[in-house]
Amino acid sequence: GSPSGGEAIKKPGASCPLVFAMVECTQARGGELAAAMNGKPPARSRVTLHFAQSHDGRIATRTGSARWISGPLATRFAHELRAASGAVIIGSGTALADDPLLTVRLVPGAHPLRVVLDARARLPASLRLFHDGVAPTLHVTCAPPTNEAAPHVERWCLPPGPAGEGVDLAALLARLEARGVHEVLVEGGHRILTAFLRARLVDRLILTVAPMIVGSGIDAVGELGVEHIVDAQRFAVGSIAQLESLERVVSRLPGS
Repeated sequence: GSPSGGEAIKKPGASCPLVFAMVECTQARGGELAAAMNGKPPARSRVTLHFAQSHDGRIATRTGSARWISGPLATRFAHELRAASGAVIIGSGTALADDPLLTVRLVPGAHPLRVVLDARARLPASLRLFHDGVAPTLHVTCAPPTNEAAPHVERWCLPPGPAGEGVDLAALLARLEARGVHEVLVEGGHRILTAFLRARLVDRLILTVAPMIVGSGIDAVGELGVEHIVDAQRFAVGSIAQLESLERVVSRLPGS
């Protein structure tokens, strides 16, 4: 659904000059959808990517400055997404740069399971996620951490990804699904967003586009191995809604 207070202003496929845009895309997973129709549970958690970027595709300046690309109403919507998710996922870079809480504060709802991917087990215990005790937290690494975890922190040691970089995301999602976490929200940063897209594990994408040009900076998405346009991941616009200076574009993949 739309963020609180949003109203549709364009029909699917209509052109619109973007002020603040939120693009929502949905991807059908053929094999798992067929399994679901046969009464079998999906093999992994459903993944939503959500992030804010400038018009030229940056999530931060070259110095790492990112506050605030999105406005307060977009932030409220981010909390709505958290409240609707079983888990929220970030990478170690975002954890170090922002020291986020990843809780639901601006809307009613329960806190999701907070998942931080830290393949090299480099994150310090001083991060708020690891010592605030506010919400259950999952620290996922590829090597056992040396420090002791707080009571609210659970640790998983998973194999590295297929290319030897980061955590094996397919294994993570399968284990989260087995745990009963059916919907996960991925909030960044650049490496994690890119990894999920490269692995084609994204079922829904919600993108906030801010009315600003940053120039050189940190790209939202990096190399995906797409050499021909025919191989690009394509999405279809479902609707556009405006919320003060924010527009939200709802998109779905053809056939979904």
